[in-house]
This record gives sequence, C-alpha cells and structure tokens, in this order.
Amino acid sequence: MATFKAMVVEKTETGTQAGLADFDEANLMDGDVTVAVEYSTLNYKDGLAITGKSPVVRRFPMIAGVDFVGTVTSSSHPDWRPGDKVICNGWGLGETHLGAYAEIARVKGDWLVRLPASMSPRVAMAIGTAGYTAMLSLIALERHGLTPANGPVVVTGAAGGVGSVAVALLAQRGYSVAAVTGRPEQADYLKSLGATEILERAALTGPVKMLAKERFAGGIDSVGSTTLANLLSMTRYGGAVAACGLAGGMELPTSVAPFILRGVCLYGIDSVMCPLPKRQEAWKRLETELDRHKLAEMTEEIALTELPEQAVAILAGQVRGRIVVKIG
Repeated sequence: MATFKAMVVEKTETGTQAGLADFDEANLMDGDVTVAVEYSTLNYKDGLAITGKSPVVRRFPMIAGVDFVGTVTSSSHPDWRPGDKVICNGWGLGETHLGAYAEIARVKGDWLVRLPASMSPRVAMAIGTAGYTAMLSLIALERHGLTPANGPVVVTGAAGGVGSVAVALLAQRGYSVAAVTGRPEQADYLKSLGATEILERAALTGPVKMLAKERFAGGIDSVGSTTLANLLSMTRYGGAVAACGLAGGMELPTSVAPFILRGVCLYGIDSVMCPLPKRQEAWKRLETELDRHKLAEMTEEIALTELPEQAVAILAGQVRGRIVVKIG
C-alpha cells in the first residue's frame, strides 16, 4: 500500500493540531469507491475542524475536508467505474469519515454525484458545498412559492462563500437582492454579483423585536442567532427564510409572532445528509443557472499547504467568496 499527502487533524493533550502528513492508504476507512482527489474547497466548517475552535471532528486521526471532486480509480459499486468524474459533499466527511484534503479518498458510492458534463473539476469545487447549499436554499424558497414579484429578498453573510453564490443565483433569477455584510468595503464586489442594496450587518444585529417593519419577501441566512431572529421579524406576510448556517451562533432568540401572525415559514437547509435526488437536482441547476464569470470573480485557489493559515482567516471573517484547494 502507498502513502499519500493529507491534511490530518490529531488529538493532543491541549486540544487538536492539524498539519500536512503522509497517510497510509491501508488506514483508509471502508467504502466501495476509491477516488483520486483533484480539488476540494475551504468552508467555515473546515475552518472549525482545522483550528479546533469547535468539536467538528469526532474521531482521530481525521483527514479534514467536507467536499471533493476527483476521478474514480476503483469501484465495487454498480453505479461507478474507473475513470468516472465524481463529486462528494458532506456525509460526515472530515467529521466521522476520513475527508477530502487528501490525494486519495475512499467513500460509499451512494454518496457520490456525477460531475456535470459542462463543469471542470475546478469549477465544481469553486461551487463546492457553499454553492450547493445556496442552491438548496433557493430551491426551498421557490417551492414555498417565492418569486421576484413578491418583493426584495435578503442574503446575510453575503461576502462569504454561501452568501456570494446566493446573491449571484438570486440575481440571475431576477430577484432584487439586499446583501448584508459586516465588511462595507465589499460593497462593489457584492454589486458585481447582482446585489441591488447593501446593508450593514448592524441592521440585523440589534435587539430583536417580536415583529419589525415588513421589509423582505424572503431570505437566505448563513449567520443564525440574532441576525436570523431579526430577519424573521422583518419578513413580509407569507414570506420564507432558508436557514443554512451558524457563523453568528447556534441560539435563536425569536418568538412565535412571525410564524403565527404573519405566516412566515422558516426552512432548515441541511447539506450534509441531504438525499441524493435533491443533490442531483441542485447540481443540475448549478450547471446552468450560476454565472461562470461571476463564479470565477469570487474564487481564489490555494495549495494544500496553505490550509491552516486560511482556516484561521475564514473564521475571522477575512475570506471573501470561494476558496478552491488544489489537491492532485
């Protein structure tokens, strides 16, 4: 068995430590498909895992990374053959199952989605879990019945990965998008993605009212906590909010008022254990509905060795848009 390069998180006496290491292929976990990994991404959850700021990792040693794209090298699964290009998002990668920041991954074939024909591997990971989550959020809002005619929508954490893609997708569909950010210097960037209004983060971080002035027909929230509570209080009658992140915290200091007095719906978006048909729908739509030029403008590429430094930056809110990690 060969060894390969991987970003490995180890348990220490004082917490955890992540670093580039040679990993023995014999120590890969069970799975019926082995993949030569080409690209991964850096997500907020990856930042938590690499820095140890939150107990994301559930077994040690752990190869971090929650998503990858690559080429199948061996398979006993009926749907996959050597040479197939595949995407994997979630399913416990980087948490309970050895993850994506490695030259080789072994996973269950039922976890995989075929790389869309018009996407390069790099484009797929420029989208990554963040873009896939943004599309799942958009799908939830549309199934609720939201359309551009209902009024403006809001995206929180707009300069981050999920937020950047969400702004671009909503704008592409014809929505008037208010982008919320704590980084006013990113206003021109967000407008280039299609935002029509830039809101300071403080507009949604103050004391929460049970009901505030109705401003938005809906929204996509990647922050949680007080920001989400305020957004719910500002959502118009019959509107909806898709919640897909917790950068601001897990708590939700709200009341039942938006739900029972305005008929607002709160949709929870889970990208980790999402059923395969929904994943396939999301990736099919991302192939045609996400502006590739805008995606390129929001994307930066780094090497595997740069992950520890960038993990600190993403938790500090210093990363804009998407980060692709070149692996193979």
